[in-house]
Amino acid sequence: MRRRDFITALGTAATWPLAARAQQPAKMKRIAFVNSSGKVSAISVSGSPNYRAFFEELSRLGYVEGQNLGVERYSGEGRPERYAELARDVVNTHPDLILAVGGRLSLDFKMATTTVPIVTIIVDPIALGLVASIARPGGNITGVAIAAGLEIIGKRMGLLVEAMPKLSAVGYLASRRFWEDPRGTATREAAKRAGVALSPAMLGAFNEAEYQRVFRSMEQDRADGLMVSDEPEHGTYRATIVEWAAKGRIPAIYSVRDFVEAGGLMAYSPDLADIFRRVANLIEKILRGANPGDIPFYQPTKFELSINLKTAKALGLEMPAMLLGRADEVIE
Repeated sequence: MRRRDFITALGTAATWPLAARAQQPAKMKRIAFVNSSGKVSAISVSGSPNYRAFFEELSRLGYVEGQNLGVERYSGEGRPERYAELARDVVNTHPDLILAVGGRLSLDFKMATTTVPIVTIIVDPIALGLVASIARPGGNITGVAIAAGLEIIGKRMGLLVEAMPKLSAVGYLASRRFWEDPRGTATREAAKRAGVALSPAMLGAFNEAEYQRVFRSMEQDRADGLMVSDEPEHGTYRATIVEWAAKGRIPAIYSVRDFVEAGGLMAYSPDLADIFRRVANLIEKILRGANPGDIPFYQPTKFELSINLKTAKALGLEMPAMLLGRADEVIE
């Protein structure tokens, strides 16, 4: 992919009350919003509720795109092999701040610059070696740590067991790199505590052929259920993953609600709209002069359980009433 394929023009300006404009900083600031996967066109106030929350919160804080804020959008398109080049290209545009969504992407940005402030959304920055401390990250990086300590993996495993009391073998869809870092260790420990056999559905790369290969392998391994890792690269292949899980009649739990809305069975995820509002607040502080290394990573406390009851019925799975009662969203 050519470098210019990563880059899109500035988005349209959001509206902002006249009274608030007088309080805005006079100098135009430039931020680079870099997503691991997905389309750059979706990163807007008219996009998903998460992006809408982000841009509305920035506006509330006095930074309005097209007036005193420029936003340059990029996507890694779910291709980790391109992240290092993308990171160098973005850094070479000399933005005032980089927002990097995803663990691998953030590591490549850490390698690309020690001076441009980086705000990241990541599962566990310590486990991935991004920073040494949540409270005082140091350097030029801060952000949101979705689940420091990786407890969320055990929580998802427990929910899948609760939905399927006779569960004995679980496939875990993840990249090879996932299995070789602390997240893989945490997953194996969670399965051991839950008393289920774990069968890694290991991807050699993120592409259609690899997903088809691992799902066919799971059919041969006779996995009773499936957990999908929280690697954001899966988002590019959301429809493929949900389709193959349905074909194999494999009940699955995912890391974000988008999969449930696409037809997946369950998801246990943080409140992403709230996370993006928190990110906007971090960005506002840094643009006004705060040192990112002095700002603690925010750790969310609110998580949401989503269940697609229609998918459960198609799988012949009767969801426990207590589990449905705890769900924040039930799609019927």
